[in-house]
Amino acid sequence: MTTLHNIDENSTEPSANPSRSPAVQLRAFDESKVPRRRRSSSASRVDVDFFDPAGVHGLQRTVTALSERSVGRPSVAESEGTLTPGEGPFDLEKTLKFIVKKVDDAHIEKRELGVVFEDLKVVGLGATASYQPTLGSTLNPFSIPEQINNARHPSLRNILDGFTGLVRPGEMLLVLGRPGAGCSTLLKVLANRTDEYHSVSGSRHYDSLTPEDVYDHFRGDVQYCPEDDFHFPTLTVEQTIEFAARLRAPQARARIQDREAYIATMVEIVTTVFGLRHVRGTLVGDNAIRGVSGGEKKRVSIAEAIAMRIRMGAWDNSTRGLDSSTALEFGRALRIGTDIGRQSTIVSIYQASETLYQLFDKVCVISEGRMVYFGPADKAREYFLSLGYVPQAERQTTPDFIVSVTDPAGRIVKPGLTPEEDARRPRTSAELADHFLASKLMQQNLDDIKAYRAECAPGQQDRVEHYMRSAQAEHAKGTRRASPYTTSIFMQARAVMLRRVQIIMGSKLPTVISITTFIVQGLIVGSVFVNAPKTTAAYFSRGGVMFFALLFSALSSMAEIASLFAQRPIVLRQSKAALYHPFIEAAALTLVDIPITFSTTTVFAILLYFIVGLQRTPQQFFTFFLFLFSMALTMKAFFRAIAAAFKSPAAAQSFVGIILLMLVLYTGYTIPKPSMIGALRWITYINPLRYGFEAVVANEFHTLNGTCATLVPQGPGYENVTLANQVCATVGSVPGQAFVDGNTFIKESYDYSFSHVWMNFGILVAFAIGFITLLLVFSEINTSSTTDTPVLLFKRGAKKAATIVENSNANGGDPEKAPASPSATMTDAVDADAVAAAPKMTDIFSWQNLNYVVPVKEGERKLLDDVAGYVVPGKLTALMGESGAGKTTLLNVLAERTTSGVVRGDIFVNGHRPPHDFRSQTGYVQQMDTHVPTDTVREALLFSATLRQPASVPMEEKVAYVETCLKMCGLEEVADASVGSLGIEHRKRTTIGVELAAKPKLLLFLDEPTSGLDSQSAWAIMLFLQQLAANGQAILCTIHQPSAELFQIFDRLLLLRKGGKVVYFGDLGPNSSTLISYMERNGGRHCEPDENPAEYMLDVIGAGATAASTQDWDAIWRKSSESSEVRQELERIHAGGKARGAVAAEFNAEFATPWRQQAASLLRRDIRFRWRNPTYLMAKLLLNIAAGLFIGFTFFKAKSTQQGTQDQLFAIYMSTILAAPLSNQLQVPFLEMRKIYEIREGPTKFYSWTALITSSFLSELPWNIVGSSLYFLCWYWTVGFDTDRAGYTYLVLGVVFPLYYTSLAQAVASMAPNTEIAAVLFSFLFSFIMTFNGVLQPFRQLGWWKWMYRVSPFTYLIEGLLGQALGKHPITCSSVELVRLNPPSGQTCAAYMAPYIGFAGGYLTPETQNATSGCEFCSTATTDQLLERNFNIFYSHHWRDLGLLFAYIGFNIFALYWMTYVFRVRTTSIFSVFRRGKKTA
Repeated sequence: MTTLHNIDENSTEPSANPSRSPAVQLRAFDESKVPRRRRSSSASRVDVDFFDPAGVHGLQRTVTALSERSVGRPSVAESEGTLTPGEGPFDLEKTLKFIVKKVDDAHIEKRELGVVFEDLKVVGLGATASYQPTLGSTLNPFSIPEQINNARHPSLRNILDGFTGLVRPGEMLLVLGRPGAGCSTLLKVLANRTDEYHSVSGSRHYDSLTPEDVYDHFRGDVQYCPEDDFHFPTLTVEQTIEFAARLRAPQARARIQDREAYIATMVEIVTTVFGLRHVRGTLVGDNAIRGVSGGEKKRVSIAEAIAMRIRMGAWDNSTRGLDSSTALEFGRALRIGTDIGRQSTIVSIYQASETLYQLFDKVCVISEGRMVYFGPADKAREYFLSLGYVPQAERQTTPDFIVSVTDPAGRIVKPGLTPEEDARRPRTSAELADHFLASKLMQQNLDDIKAYRAECAPGQQDRVEHYMRSAQAEHAKGTRRASPYTTSIFMQARAVMLRRVQIIMGSKLPTVISITTFIVQGLIVGSVFVNAPKTTAAYFSRGGVMFFALLFSALSSMAEIASLFAQRPIVLRQSKAALYHPFIEAAALTLVDIPITFSTTTVFAILLYFIVGLQRTPQQFFTFFLFLFSMALTMKAFFRAIAAAFKSPAAAQSFVGIILLMLVLYTGYTIPKPSMIGALRWITYINPLRYGFEAVVANEFHTLNGTCATLVPQGPGYENVTLANQVCATVGSVPGQAFVDGNTFIKESYDYSFSHVWMNFGILVAFAIGFITLLLVFSEINTSSTTDTPVLLFKRGAKKAATIVENSNANGGDPEKAPASPSATMTDAVDADAVAAAPKMTDIFSWQNLNYVVPVKEGERKLLDDVAGYVVPGKLTALMGESGAGKTTLLNVLAERTTSGVVRGDIFVNGHRPPHDFRSQTGYVQQMDTHVPTDTVREALLFSATLRQPASVPMEEKVAYVETCLKMCGLEEVADASVGSLGIEHRKRTTIGVELAAKPKLLLFLDEPTSGLDSQSAWAIMLFLQQLAANGQAILCTIHQPSAELFQIFDRLLLLRKGGKVVYFGDLGPNSSTLISYMERNGGRHCEPDENPAEYMLDVIGAGATAASTQDWDAIWRKSSESSEVRQELERIHAGGKARGAVAAEFNAEFATPWRQQAASLLRRDIRFRWRNPTYLMAKLLLNIAAGLFIGFTFFKAKSTQQGTQDQLFAIYMSTILAAPLSNQLQVPFLEMRKIYEIREGPTKFYSWTALITSSFLSELPWNIVGSSLYFLCWYWTVGFDTDRAGYTYLVLGVVFPLYYTSLAQAVASMAPNTEIAAVLFSFLFSFIMTFNGVLQPFRQLGWWKWMYRVSPFTYLIEGLLGQALGKHPITCSSVELVRLNPPSGQTCAAYMAPYIGFAGGYLTPETQNATSGCEFCSTATTDQLLERNFNIFYSHHWRDLGLLFAYIGFNIFALYWMTYVFRVRTTSIFSVFRRGKKTA
């Protein structure tokens, strides 16, 4: 339990309050023994039992029993008042000290780690602004020299420069700065994560250790925690923490209990101290899997870090998106962890409250990559006041104030400065940094560093050895002494394998789906080839079923690639934390997957093998199963190795697409090895599928002597002919035999031999070992993933854009996060005249007696409980409450955006029911900034104005008003920048601008407009809203964690508590005096003068996980005089409004503009979206080109033999398979656009969903036709098809085929909630289409499934292409395809065979026509005979087939609209129609 070893045990006095022992009382250190002491600090302290008092008290007996079991019964003096429950007050602190003392008695050395840095400079790559890439710019040959030059001489930019400071063990450092200032970079560099930067210079030391020492030997002691919490979502909280504790558990000598007891105790302590006991068995969860709350997930991250026993932690903006109470809990949890473990803690926060700020010892303030302050947190405010700046408001928090000084647009100069004082006032970031470097505080900082260096000189050998001895004492047996890992390879593997099992058990659905898929496919494919006859007629089918079996088993793991990339950030974070080697995760995945693969393969093999009726001997079945199982493991290792080798999923998927084509084509089934062209035949030797296919085919045919299904000659006139004068038409036949030896057949057809079976198994095992080795090597070496450096992207041709891009390339900037504010070159000033031009609102919006109930598993849940209120023009109304209070729910109910549940109550506009176009007359700014990322800001606003303002408004007027909105929102400088490249603040301004561009006349709703913003951006947004309100806008706004000055911007407040109950509604008053007076008057505690009223009111009503209130504030409100006044005011509003009349609808239709205009605007946007996404279009076009060339050269200049005709057949068949990857690709933009519609544009009544579907289909189609056309050009003549038949083939393959797969893919996607499900659905349906088209299993052998052949669209696609391209051609058999027979004595070959050729077709070679023996006969004389007899394909059907394809396309388009309506638009059950009809009847 060495997390607790660093607590000093010198004090023997019990704590003043034993039940709530403040951790700060652990500070009585002997300086001679502990030179790196915690200096005096004004930071607030947090009690150890803050989160879970009852749990900590319950933990007391556990820890006491532990100490007694491990070290013997303590003496009475030691135990009195401390250790023994029931004998006086228990003190957890004293107990922990006691345990530490016993550990010290065992001579276990403790270690601490601080960090000191001087003249730190970080340089990154790239510019902050550039031009929006398009397909045109990508293909422009004149841009190649520029791209080469940029690659050779990339732009460099200083991210951090001139940083000097010190963080001692037990100290907490707060890093403040605007987004883009360099906060994340500083945290990463101090946490020794420097691999993503071009260079890091200056001095950095961790006590006496160098950064190299820390990384090589002790990197588990230093950890960087990103702002997003990365955990496996299907692990429980307990499993997550237990895993970290297990892999960082010290060896027995460094513990006072056995390993399992230590792990259990560690988990018990951290879950109790951090208030996680109640969710120990709950899944951590993510966006798709329900789990713990956001605040609890933050505490899981802290608990995991504590369980890892880290010595230094860097936490990057971890309070993003949390409400103020949860953010404060996060800070308190860090304070507890820092105090108990004497860690060094570094935290960056964008919106820190005063209470949260007071938890820190030091603060570092960054402005544009320069350090403008580093020192005591309690002296920062005084320092920045001395610079000549003052807070923006009386109650502005210290962090907000000191960050505002770094913002030229946000700081306020102290009034009354003399000209000399004003001249000395630092203005730029460089001046602020230089001023601090010359200050006394900087000198104190340097003195502190000097003293620290005297204690911990870099390279001081005794300290280095002390630290190394302490770390090595914890290493398990079998671990290298210099290793950063605490546990051995074997222990790591066991723990990671256990975790992999827990991950699978946490979400069994993927495994169940996998097994179900194998069962379904086994049943379907088995029934297609059911009871294959032991005749030569089934030889081709037997090869087909084994090819499918191997291919399906091999490719089933391709779906893992996405999940492997999803888990990579977790694996990389934990490997950098020295929990385990990255290759261990890959090895564990491989080992744990073996039994699962065995189960799925067993089920699949049994079903397929025995339904088809393959050779039923034990030896052959188990050989088949062995190869199927081995192939599945080999190919899983192969695809996982590919994923491990690449840094991005897109690159891996593209590579897999090409590899998949090679695997399928060069297995030996679609084109036998003898028919392959020499230049590409080498691919078969590196194709593991080929060895498996040869083995299973040879295993099957080795004992198969198939009865000849077609003897030549036979039929009328040959009744009395004996076998001596007949021969089988199958390859490998021997004259005079009524059967064909399977060994001869596979030798002559595929060049396969049974003697190769076990050799092939050895080769397959070698492939498996090689792929697994590559997987482990790549997993260990490739320990990074691609991170896109955000760049502000401008539309080419804009004048202002050119200037900004040139300045960016010349000067550089900050690469981290997004270029949050291009304020270095731009102004965000809001144009007051533009604001005044916005239409003024005069109508009053009100609601009363609102109740909202939704169905849940247990019955019903009330989310809103009798809520009443109003919003008047010119007033800014805040809607607040704790998480889960119903703020967003109320906003959605008022804005008519609910899709489920029952709403009761009344909503009025001027005392009347809202008009039917109410949603069109209001604006709704959502918390998530959902936009088309490639649209510019101006285009986004113009799109809103075009479709939401009435059609009667001239287009020129809409364009002019968009320019007004750009000025109004301070977006002029970024008007031509793509929305997706904007920083958080400008994206939020854009979201507001989009709503204002619609000219809402009634109300503006805003949901969390400051979420994720830094304090200055939040202040700028709220000031803008205040200006809008002052100009007559009616605004209702939810907000999470406002500072005191932000809170003062609001005029009114509607406060809710959990359950949607009203706590307060009314004016705030000056400095929130009215609200505070109401709270204090009704039993609330006193609000301190410097306290944030927003935090005060939430604390009083019991908001937050650890807060509670004994008063029923809901009942107090209902009985209050303020509540009565609200009801009376509502009556007056309604009476006055009724006298004015109801608000009229602006248009009678559902939408402001006609359908044609909607579709045209959407089509322009969709085409623009694809043009500006060159990655998507290039992937589409290159896939077509590469596939065309590859398939074309694989079947290069196919001969006119039977095999050559079959090669041409497969060349066409493989072309149709391209629909699968192309369809998966096009589903992504379709679902992205639908998501934008469903989240924002649909509820706001931009346009009809039918217009969206129409534009999505039409905008995708041209690019698919272009891609297929390129494919055709690369493929058609390469294979050797006739030029005079190219027209029809191009029409079908280049135009109709894209129409078909585009409509089918979007129809399937319309049913799916996301791209993953859409891909699975499409693959499942596509497998049916490909199975029943008559190629894999010929029509005459489909049996019961012939009806599926008739309804499969690919039946007609294949027939149309094959029949027209191959029909009416002669066939010239190769020597191996000729059958040789002897005619009866006295007859020539021609005379003997003439009757048979007359009705069955075929021909005799000219050389043997007049011979009396050794007749050489070819069974097919024309391609029509081959296609009609074997594949039911007729040349004459090709125009009919084309017509049927158009019918299928029409059906797909109908399904696209119908499925979208049924699955995404319809809000009532489809069965309700029948229920209503029944009631009517």
